[in-house]
Amino acid sequence: MRNVAVLGGGGLRTPLLIHGIAQSQAALEIGELRLYDIDPRRAEIMAGLGREIVRKLGADIRITTQPSVESAVEGVDFVLSSLRVGGMAARARDEGIAMLHGLAGQETTGPGGLAMALRTVPVALEHARVIEKAAPHAWYINFTNPAGLITQALSQLSQVRVIGICDTPAELFHRIAWALGEPSERVVCDYAGLNHLGWVRGVTVNGRDVTDEILGNIELLRGLYSADLFDPELIRVLRLIPTEYLFFYYSQRKAYRNQVRAGTTRGAELERMNTALFAEMQTQDAAASLITYRNYLNQRNASYMKLEAEAGTAFGNAHQEDDPFMGATGYHRIAVEVMTGLVSETPREVVVNVRNEGSIADLEDDDIVEVPCHITTGGARPAHIGKLPEAVRGLVLAVKAYERTAIRAAVARSGDLAQLAMLELPIVGQWEIAREIREALDRSDPGLFRQ
Repeated sequence: MRNVAVLGGGGLRTPLLIHGIAQSQAALEIGELRLYDIDPRRAEIMAGLGREIVRKLGADIRITTQPSVESAVEGVDFVLSSLRVGGMAARARDEGIAMLHGLAGQETTGPGGLAMALRTVPVALEHARVIEKAAPHAWYINFTNPAGLITQALSQLSQVRVIGICDTPAELFHRIAWALGEPSERVVCDYAGLNHLGWVRGVTVNGRDVTDEILGNIELLRGLYSADLFDPELIRVLRLIPTEYLFFYYSQRKAYRNQVRAGTTRGAELERMNTALFAEMQTQDAAASLITYRNYLNQRNASYMKLEAEAGTAFGNAHQEDDPFMGATGYHRIAVEVMTGLVSETPREVVVNVRNEGSIADLEDDDIVEVPCHITTGGARPAHIGKLPEAVRGLVLAVKAYERTAIRAAVARSGDLAQLAMLELPIVGQWEIAREIREALDRSDPGLFRQ
């Protein structure tokens, strides 16, 4: 039997992850799931939900909480990392700082993404040092945002065997298939980019190229996203279908204005929602908490990207009969697919974040890219992509330069390098604004930079 450690096990993705692993128990053969979190109370709540999920599914998995990273990872086969250093309060604060400087607040892109990286890279590397000693053969599956940047830091600065995952590409593929009225298994999307910066370059159905049909159908293009993000004319001119986070590059001013209209950010809304959720679950048994958690997920999912795209902040429009555990996509689905490919004789084809190794011709071999990969017991082998389209090549190179500098800034705790990273990032790109944001981050989190 195999064992799994979940670092950040008190996070709200954990029950979904446990559900996915329990459903795949026959393939994965997991004996124990160990949850570690700096907030033991939250870890215990998530463990309770997990045990209820395992009981309902009839899986034989032991779920424990652990007092330290060392005890969590000792001898495990997989380490799943889903950290939020500083909690949701830090995200809300970061996004508020971005708004005060005329930029959209978001946790993985722009100033908010940089602030999250500056806090998270040192912690992720500390964990990696423990894993190198306590579980040197374990696969490290990184959920932690900004996922591509954190995966790059781990890949370049540690010896852990790391693969980064994100459900954004799979969600877009699913919506493309749904819009075409085709089963997902018949639809193949040609995808390439970086995490939260990727594009579908072409689509085939049973081998037939339908890209032009998609690009010529305005209503279909509008239906590809959970909110009204992109002007169909933008997609048509690009001849590329962007993932949703490109909204913060292509429509930065629109996103900012909608946040101003709403008077809040997604992080601030989720901070209030999460506080209420945990307060309620603390008073409930596991069965009741699972119902509360399911309703929370439905409300959260129904509001996704609505604030930035439409200035909508309502969380009450979800269909309560929906079962978010059974969704076709999600981090838990990607994680299980990757884990299964790593331990079974049947390879898996999954878009993940891995070393480039010549996949995208425009980037260095050791850069982390987000591309389709062939996953086997030997690891993840990236598909050959070649050169990126001219329309997006410069943006990808600029963001990758920003990621490299942001990692240097995080390791050195350097305000100067953080300011340089913001200069390189197209969303900011101005020295004076970068300085103002740096100073604001320093005031809000005095330990971020060395004095």
